[in-house]
Amino acid sequence: MANMNLLQAINNALDIAMASNDKVICFGEDVGVFGGVFRATSHLQEKYGRDRCFNTPLVEQGIIGFANGLAAQGSVPVAEIQFADYIFPAFDQIVNEAAKFRYRSGNLFNVGGLTIRTPYGGGIAGGLYHSQSPEAYFAHTPGLKIVVPRNPHQAKGLLLASIRDPNPVLFFEPKRIYRASVGEVPEEDYELPLGQAEILQEGEDISLLAWGAQMETVEKAAAMAQKEGISCEVIDLRTIVPWDIETVTRSVMKTGRLIVSHEAPLTGGFAGEIAATIQERCFLYLESPIARVTGLDTPFPLVLEKEYMPDHLKIFEAIKQSVNF
Repeated sequence: MANMNLLQAINNALDIAMASNDKVICFGEDVGVFGGVFRATSHLQEKYGRDRCFNTPLVEQGIIGFANGLAAQGSVPVAEIQFADYIFPAFDQIVNEAAKFRYRSGNLFNVGGLTIRTPYGGGIAGGLYHSQSPEAYFAHTPGLKIVVPRNPHQAKGLLLASIRDPNPVLFFEPKRIYRASVGEVPEEDYELPLGQAEILQEGEDISLLAWGAQMETVEKAAAMAQKEGISCEVIDLRTIVPWDIETVTRSVMKTGRLIVSHEAPLTGGFAGEIAATIQERCFLYLESPIARVTGLDTPFPLVLEKEYMPDHLKIFEAIKQSVNF
């Protein structure tokens, strides 16, 4: 085991992927000698050369269009969008091209080798253009997988699995914990399964569900609830699409309550999809309405970032309301 932060784990995963498969290529804005704006691709160009790790122009639509072309020809592109807030110029290439390549050809060709990495989320005083959580936009698109790690061990295993998955994958990296999340990570090659949630803490009274950096916030709220005698089951979804309906369903059938939390705004957030599905499956088991603790329906604020974020205090209040319903 090595002690790594989340950035180092991502860099290690990219290194292993490139070493084990000559077809893996990393590219994006400033990812070469500079190593990316957060240094996630540090030393990869030095180690594998300019043909396999290189800078692109500042044109997101072009980055993903180029990646689609490479993937369609059998390469394994790992494209970086410097901030998730800037993924929208590439929206058409992702939802109309990458997601539909296999379907429209009757599986004669595909871009399954494509992985798109991008830092997302708030908590860094980045303001409205460096703080957004756009995962729900893409969850509406059949043909894509969406993955979000919560710590270094998860980041390495999930990224290696994403790169090797036979479908295009959007890999959202919670930048707030890039350096703050530190833990032991196996130095060898390993993968973690996509589409499988993880129960971090068993509980009896209420289920708490989140992903990415929000997991730390949920765990803080669960610890506060424990002091009040409330037993929380904490679940990391890990994969947004496909999401692990069975694990969440079993948990809610046991606890009778569910809170879903994410940084993205409430309206149209993925918590709404989870809530609708779980009430269909668990209606007769529910002791209280499914609650959502999320960001606000406003542009992401700079000065009022703390007020915007769904912090542990907001989740704790929602836990008490649900249990005392």
